Amino acid sequence: MGVVFLPLSPNAQADGCYYHHYYGYHDARSHTVFHGRARRYDTTPEFTSRGHSSDNLSPLSGNLEVFPWRSKIAATVFWIGEQAAENNPIPNTESAWDSNWMAHYGGEDDPARRVNFNPAGFIPKQNPFYVALPYNDVDDHHTKLEASKVIPWFNDSFVKDGQSVCKGRWVAIRRGKRTCYAQWEDVGPFQINHWQYVFGNERPRANRNQDAGIDVSPAVRDYLGMSGMDLCDWKFVSVYEVPSGPWTLYGDNNTVANWRRKTGSAIARK
Repeated sequence: MGVVFLPLSPNAQADGCYYHHYYGYHDARSHTVFHGRARRYDTTPEFTSRGHSSDNLSPLSGNLEVFPWRSKIAATVFWIGEQAAENNPIPNTESAWDSNWMAHYGGEDDPARRVNFNPAGFIPKQNPFYVALPYNDVDDHHTKLEASKVIPWFNDSFVKDGQSVCKGRWVAIRRGKRTCYAQWEDVGPFQINHWQYVFGNERPRANRNQDAGIDVSPAVRDYLGMSGMDLCDWKFVSVYEVPSGPWTLYGDNNTVANWRRKTGSAIARK
């Protein structure tokens, strides 16, 4: 597309998203909207970011950029292992970028049976704080032609054709006075090509889920105190902007946790 991405001003606003997978992609259909009961947790500390994390983290991808908040975005709840239902005809055992997502996670991320921010019964093998946004940079195992022009960190993160530079990217999600951090692990809702919203200044496209623009995991829902559908703000953040919190504790895909483990081991050896 002859479009050149220009960084947005810090005052620019946009919205969030929601997704579902179909034959290797996410389709335009809705996920189940989960309406949970009130829950109590052993620990729900307030982790808020005041600038950069105190850990001496090196950037794992890209330069520090200022990304705008997408404000007042309708958010819906989805989860790994979500089964087919009337409003969710395709089971969510796969993601747009992982055909064995549920197996790699370790099981179903049951939204009703929780221990703190984790699924009850097992320790997740991937970060339980995850989201879906409505853009996929890969199509039929090849990187899309517009990806290098519209994704601001593309040149710093590109490895090879067909390997997503969006998967695993960190976002901040804010509701009221609470902010949590999560990784982009799937595509949706309803759209798979809306880069003008995800990276630009458009609003989410109209859909039957109150124009939802982001899907959030049960862990994000619980940390922010969301119900089945709520408004939130979100923005991209660099990996070294992510503060300590429950989102840095688990996951072989967790770039912050992995870096801190390596840093800690290096310090211990010294």
